Amino acid sequence: MNLENTQAQMRKGILEYCILTILYKKKEAYPSEILETLKEAKLIVVEGTLYPLLTRLKNMELLSYRWEESQSGPPRKYFALTKMGKAFLEELDTTWSELSTAVNQITNIQEK
Repeated sequence: MNLENTQAQMRKGILEYCILTILYKKKEAYPSEILETLKEAKLIVVEGTLYPLLTRLKNMELLSYRWEESQSGPPRKYFALTKMGKAFLEELDTTWSELSTAVNQITNIQEK
């Protein structure tokens, strides 16, 4: 059994939820800001994982983006939740609450 693979799959399963939540709290963010927020929470994600996920969420119309000129390099793409993205996040909040309650109930059973 490969523990690292299982751990990676668990992280991937909640990554979308975490990214949408970050964007909800920040209103909008540049991808490096998202990566930094995830890193601060000890959820290490590489750009090669983040960018395709942001593109997929944008294609699902959960995110919008805007370009902003940068004085230190090329223009930056800032992502924000759409109205549909906010509704989707609300559903994920409910799902996460139910799931975490169920998992905690199962994993916190005291042995007799």
